[in-house]
Amino acid sequence: MFTKLLHLEPKRRDAIINAALKEFASKGYDDASTNVIAKESGISKGLLFHYINTKKDLFLFLFDYCNQVLKEEYFDLINFNERDILERFRQTYLLKVDVIHKYPRIFEFIKVALLTETNEVKKELEERKKTGQSSGYEIMFENIDDSKFREGLDVEKCKKLIFWAIMGYSTYRLEEIRNLEINDLDFEEIQIEFDSYLDELRKSFYK
Repeated sequence: MFTKLLHLEPKRRDAIINAALKEFASKGYDDASTNVIAKESGISKGLLFHYINTKKDLFLFLFDYCNQVLKEEYFDLINFNERDILERFRQTYLLKVDVIHKYPRIFEFIKVALLTETNEVKKELEERKKTGQSSGYEIMFENIDDSKFREGLDVEKCKKLIFWAIMGYSTYRLEEIRNLEINDLDFEEIQIEFDSYLDELRKSFYK
C-alpha cells in the first residue's frame, strides 16, 4: 500500500515520516493535522495523500514502520549475552542515540500509539500489539548476573534504582540530542559522558 512512500529517495521519505511522527506524537491521533504534516514535509497536501491515501493509513503505517525500525536498529542489535546490567544499558543508550538522530520522535510516537483509544484505529492497533515486542523493562532484566552486586544490598531494588536513574538521564540527554544536526553530534563525547555516570553507579552498587 505504501510502495510510493517507501520508494521515495531517503531524504524526502524521512522528511514525511518525521513530520508525521512529530505531529502525531505531540497532538495524538484525533488532533493531528495532515495539513501540518504536509507543510512540515515541504510538500502539498495533495501529494501527501498521493503517497499515503488517508490519515488512518498513515498512522498505522507509521506504527508498523517504527516497530520495524526499532526491531532492526535497536532490539536486534542488543547483545543479551552481556549479563552485566550496566553494560547492557550502555548498549541500549548508544543504540537509542543512533535511532533518535534518524527519527527524533519515534519513541514518543510509539507511546502515544500504544495509548490511543480512538475507535478509528483501535482495532488495528490491538491486533498489532499482540505480536509486539516485550516491554523494555522485561527485556533489560533477563539473565542478569546478580553476583556483581555488593553483599547486603537488595539486588532487585538496586536494579530498579539503576533503571530509573539511567532512564532519567537518557530522557534528559536524548531530548538535547534530537535537536542537534548530525555534524553537531560528538559521539565520542556522548559515550564518555555516559560512561562516567555508569562508573558512579558501579561504585554505588558493585563489589
